[in-house]
Amino acid sequence: MKLIWHGHSCFTLETSQGTVVFDPYADGSVPGLPPLALQADLVLCSHEHHDHNARSNVHLSGRAPSFQVERLNTFHDPEQGALRGPNTIHMISADGLRVAHLGDLGCALTPEQLECLQGLDAVLIPVGGYYTIDAAQADEIARQLQARVVVPMHYRGEGFGYDVIAPLDRFLALRTDVVRYPGSSLTLEANMPVQTAVLDRFD
Repeated sequence: MKLIWHGHSCFTLETSQGTVVFDPYADGSVPGLPPLALQADLVLCSHEHHDHNARSNVHLSGRAPSFQVERLNTFHDPEQGALRGPNTIHMISADGLRVAHLGDLGCALTPEQLECLQGLDAVLIPVGGYYTIDAAQADEIARQLQARVVVPMHYRGEGFGYDVIAPLDRFLALRTDVVRYPGSSLTLEANMPVQTAVLDRFD
């Protein structure tokens, strides 16, 4: 299973059972990020903000993927959606692995939601704060979920991202298992060491 980061919260997950793109951003919606032109069998968007819902930037193959998709309804803010609306967590089960994309999660998870998210091999989690949970909240949720691989997203980097959200270093300072990958992708395997995986560029 291959995970490719395209910047912000947009990822492609390639599996033997199909390919999915999570949260494609619209052209010009995220400072410093290039336009997207992606291909997949399925597009999943956590919510309907322009930096997460640009389905037209993904060319669909017309093939239906055979992997399992689970959805978990959460909120984009700590006020039960009153500020920024709903957020959907998507979980993919394929190739014997289970991966969750938390979208723009903006609140703590309930015990029932945490139970649904147990047994993850990888979790893609926002860490930048302001619009989402911040570094400390993301660290706490990552510890609660105990996923083998934690992939941070939705943060400000050098030359990209929103000024109001925090840089990645605030989250990494809380982690003791950081592994930096030189490119935009990593291969997820069942026997991977426990780690916080940082993809150092985007494609």
